[in-house]
Amino acid sequence: MSPPRLSALIVARNEEQRLPACLASVVFADEVVVVLDRSTDGSADLARAAGAVVLEGAWELEGERRNAGIEACTGDWVLEVDADERVSPDLAQAVRRVIGESGFAWHQVMVDNYVGDRLIRYGWAGSFGTTSVPRLFRRGAKRWRAQRVHPGLDWVGQQGPRIEQGALVHLVDRDVSDMLRRLDKYSSAKAADLLESGNIGSLAANLRRFVSRAFKSYVSRKGYREGAWGVLLAFCTGAFPLLSYLKARLEPERHGGPK
Repeated sequence: MSPPRLSALIVARNEEQRLPACLASVVFADEVVVVLDRSTDGSADLARAAGAVVLEGAWELEGERRNAGIEACTGDWVLEVDADERVSPDLAQAVRRVIGESGFAWHQVMVDNYVGDRLIRYGWAGSFGTTSVPRLFRRGAKRWRAQRVHPGLDWVGQQGPRIEQGALVHLVDRDVSDMLRRLDKYSSAKAADLLESGNIGSLAANLRRFVSRAFKSYVSRKGYREGAWGVLLAFCTGAFPLLSYLKARLEPERHGGPK
């Protein structure tokens, strides 16, 4: 039997600065598919020059965009990588080994999160950041739900052991201001999802979530080991659902709600 084929899937928008390094890190895959959502820079030319299959279009929802990319892949397995991520050599080796041996449908991989040049190992929690993600899966096993930010997932098949060797190197934010801009962007998209669902929640519930999520980040996920960075990360983690709710409640017209 021939070895299973691996597709690397990259979804991006105007990422010509970071895309080359991402593409270079997935050369071990049998196929590279790059989905470009409303990109106006040189990303398409860079991807084609690297030998990637390029799918260009416009998708309102993140889930729909990612599903389009999965459907364009032809490999037996798919490894999803964002443009601000790089596959470490150790992870590349582990992925090749796992797809040749695994009887499971999908696996989590480890993530090393960087803010600027600093590796922040502790404190990632909730939807603001994570230390492992379900990115390696058999084609047909994973489908994203129709949501704008951090869409949910539907799976077919059984989860396998997490891949502990190597990691996705995630260049999360450039600095503190970048992290706060990401919080603003994510919460605006989440506010639109809340309004579309018809249930934005309550102030009391989201205040409780602020406390519980910040506690989880700083204490349970050991963010205190990162010093002041852990405090900032706990604040952003807790603030995300609360800020999303407040935008949906106070400014619905700015986020797709009734005027």
